[in-house]
Amino acid sequence: MPELAEVEYFRKRWDVGLGEKVRAVQAHGTKRIFRGTDVRAMSRRLTGQLLESSVARGKQMLFRFAGHNWLGIHLGMSGHLRTEASGFGAGKHDHLVLEQKKQALVFRDARQFGRVRFHHGEEAPEWWAASGPEIQSPAFSLTAMTEFVRRHARAPIKAVLLMQSGFPGIGNWMADEILWRAKIAPRRKAGALNAKMLGTLWRSVRFVSRASLRTIGRDNSDPPKGWLLHERWRAGGKCPIHQTVLRRAKIGGRTTAWCPRCQSAR
Repeated sequence: MPELAEVEYFRKRWDVGLGEKVRAVQAHGTKRIFRGTDVRAMSRRLTGQLLESSVARGKQMLFRFAGHNWLGIHLGMSGHLRTEASGFGAGKHDHLVLEQKKQALVFRDARQFGRVRFHHGEEAPEWWAASGPEIQSPAFSLTAMTEFVRRHARAPIKAVLLMQSGFPGIGNWMADEILWRAKIAPRRKAGALNAKMLGTLWRSVRFVSRASLRTIGRDNSDPPKGWLLHERWRAGGKCPIHQTVLRRAKIGGRTTAWCPRCQSAR
């Protein structure tokens, strides 16, 4: 599933269309990714309007068009954005195509766990404003993170990191990377983290987010060698520090990888 940095990368792929009008909209309007969206109204209002700006927050993207029109996209598990030549005809899984003079902006989602939302109004939609504070923002402070973690004291810390209301954009691989760098066992109850561990966790969250945005978020390149990311997908993967074989289990509903030596349960 695309996480914070991947979402930023895909958002920027549509930035080539900034400042251009939408000449036509193609949409597979009956597909589940449009649940809750009036596809006809969306198509009518976006046609002829300039794409003015875009922004990513957590796992969501918001595109602002002239005429007080807003398009929200969540990539789900398999969604991605790309551009094609003008006049592109939508394929089976290309559920939304915004045609412009120079190119077509395409949203493809084979598994349809993603979502397209449309809003017409002077202000950004409520569902956008309701998400948690961005990890890179001053609002994501150690105090704010600590309060959120302690509200979920009985849950494993891995499961808490996956909660988008507190850690927007953090997904499975990022959570594993964060906990490995913080030397915290993923099964440890959130309420069992002391002040020192919470401080280390907060710094790790910020570091992994910033570093992944500089690499994956910029051009979809891999983070530097030495990241757990390069080993966690591999059968027989080992800790980058001392080559201990990683352990795996399902925690918080997601397959989790960790180093039993770096992240001792004790």
